[in-house]
Amino acid sequence: MPELPEVETLCRQLQREISGKKIIKTRIFDKKLSPLGNLRGKTVMNVRRCGKIVNIELDGGYYLLIHLRMTGRLLDQTEPAVPRYARWQMSLEGKEVFLVDPRRFATVRVARKCPENTGAEIFGDFDLQELVQRHGCRKIKIKTLLMDQNAICGIGNIYACEILHRCGIHPEKEASRLTNAQWQEMIRQAKSVLKKAIARRGTSISDWRDLYGRKGDNQHELTVYGKAGSPCPFCGSPVRRIKQSGRGTYFCPTCQK
Repeated sequence: MPELPEVETLCRQLQREISGKKIIKTRIFDKKLSPLGNLRGKTVMNVRRCGKIVNIELDGGYYLLIHLRMTGRLLDQTEPAVPRYARWQMSLEGKEVFLVDPRRFATVRVARKCPENTGAEIFGDFDLQELVQRHGCRKIKIKTLLMDQNAICGIGNIYACEILHRCGIHPEKEASRLTNAQWQEMIRQAKSVLKKAIARRGTSISDWRDLYGRKGDNQHELTVYGKAGSPCPFCGSPVRRIKQSGRGTYFCPTCQK
């Protein structure tokens, strides 16, 4: 599933490519998607990320919201030829943007109100003290908390594993048992991991591609995710894999306590 770095990558690329352009038409190829109404003539004013959602701001107070879910991605083309697994098309001046989604879980909708994140945004006005006040007494496993979009926006399985490995915190440790120093280090590492992943256009392990159909480069920087049995780059101990909430969790039993 595309996480914060992948969605941020798309938003930055879309901002460069479609900001200021008028929508000529939109087409839905998959009846599973809801009708969007008539967007013809609307101008793209801005593109930004809201958690894991691509938020395309249109004139007239409209917002085009795209949630990529499991396998969704957006593809930029100058030609209108419909790519495989295309579910939706937005035609702009000299530009075609397709939603490509093999598993058909992605959603596209139009709203009259800008969506608000329910969880904390790791960049910008992030308030660590508020996060600890809200969640520091909970007995929830810390990896589960990192992935809770009502707590922190944008972090999924891959980056939660990588963040916890770098700050030496066991994924099954309860949030209530973290010290202030561990909270601070975890957020510091979260910002570092996510910034580096954005700079490398995300992590391509299976489906992820950027707006131009290119793989990201961050998969070459992973230290534990998908590396069960391989030596930890910090201490040499074999990386372990366990299941948490049905998801594979990777960690170093020596480095992470």
